[in-house]
Amino acid sequence: MTVRHDGQPAQAGPLSGAATWLRVHGRLVAAGWRRGSTYRAAALGGLVANVTFGFLKVSVLTAAVAAGGGELAGYDTRAVIAYAWLSQALLGSVNLFGRIDLAGRIKDGSVAVDLLRPIDLQTSTTAQEVGRALFSLLPRGVPIVVLAVLVGGMRLPTDPLVLGAGLLSALLAVVVSHLVVYLVAATGFWTVETRGLQVFYMVVAGFFAGLFVPVSIFPGWLFALAQATPFPSMLQIPVDLLSGRVAGGAAAGALLVQLAWLVVALVLGQLMTRAGRHRLEVQGG
Repeated sequence: MTVRHDGQPAQAGPLSGAATWLRVHGRLVAAGWRRGSTYRAAALGGLVANVTFGFLKVSVLTAAVAAGGGELAGYDTRAVIAYAWLSQALLGSVNLFGRIDLAGRIKDGSVAVDLLRPIDLQTSTTAQEVGRALFSLLPRGVPIVVLAVLVGGMRLPTDPLVLGAGLLSALLAVVVSHLVVYLVAATGFWTVETRGLQVFYMVVAGFFAGLFVPVSIFPGWLFALAQATPFPSMLQIPVDLLSGRVAGGAAAGALLVQLAWLVVALVLGQLMTRAGRHRLEVQGG
């Protein structure tokens, strides 16, 4: 601890505060990573399920492209194969299911202890969830990509800039998805039970993120509706960047869209946390 000349603790400057914030949240990400690594059997089961549905998705989408004369909304056979496998590889890390531990802690009241800690509830919760999600890339994401390249007919771009933009987009997708799911959990401050909203989120998020088919093949009005939500930033955009389908200036624009949704979700989460804390105190929590 830095001490002033009069013996009193010195106030932390902006740089020192930012360094402390990064160090604390880095440790929370590491804690989430370690927690995720304890569920290896579940990860293996998820890998088997993702691979199975990957082959099924490739079969359906390539048949649709063939029926469309070799191209469907800008997707040829090679592009749609990459889309199918990369979306399956990211599925274990992006949160399209709406579940998060915080919902249970709000329901049983233990979130009151979390709110007493000298750390922001939203960012600390998201950091732990992101750490666990990033671990999932090792047992689920990477093996699927390797399998898809070896036997699935997928080809990845070789340009390091394209790959770098894709990896950055994937990281942003993981963060955005957990920030938005935090909003779902935070509604528990008012409703207590959030399972119905989680199911609704799972249905809507999977559809508009492009989990089943690329958002690009939606009819115009439905495509515009999807673009007005944060869900394409969770799957469609990172898959398009990782596959090299979107590159250059368009890739930069896509990354900015993801950053914009990250900021929106972060601000909404701060407002909901502040209002939720007040409601918890009113109820005597």
